[in-house]
Amino acid sequence: MTVRTIITAENPLLREKSKKVTQFGAGLQTLVQDLWDTLYAAGGLGLAAPQIGVLQRVWVIEMPAEQDEDGNEIEPLRRYVIVNPEIVKRRGEEEVTEGCLSVPGYRGLVKRATDVLIKGQDLHGKPVRYRGQDLLAQAFQHETDHLNGVLYLDLLVSPDKLWAVQPGDAEADEPAE
Repeated sequence: MTVRTIITAENPLLREKSKKVTQFGAGLQTLVQDLWDTLYAAGGLGLAAPQIGVLQRVWVIEMPAEQDEDGNEIEPLRRYVIVNPEIVKRRGEEEVTEGCLSVPGYRGLVKRATDVLIKGQDLHGKPVRYRGQDLLAQAFQHETDHLNGVLYLDLLVSPDKLWAVQPGDAEADEPAE
């Protein structure tokens, strides 16, 4: 288990386009495990390989379990690993608040599709497709943007729609991507 350093917005690596993964072996398995370890240590929702300085088209997302008002689980924890993702369909649009582990201490308002279909490959190179709605659709778009050298800062509704959050604020305690 290796927790890697998450690079921040001023690092030029985050502005580069990642390379397509062609080798589906032990190196990829290690990279993905490092992404999970780093994501858990940071307390985030998703993490893309460029955020740990690796320019490969890979990301991980963990959606928390959902519970009803009585604490009963209505939707289990969902984990996604996707290699070489492509967004093939977007529907709907809404303004959402976003944060990022590579932009610590800030949140911003961006426009995102509310329903997204993505395709890519699993850890063994087999084709996969996932559909995400709402927060999951937002996460799919956010992490895929990282693979293309795009930060949510580039998508702000307007420059004044970025604000600082302090540790302990309710917004600061929400998982970032």
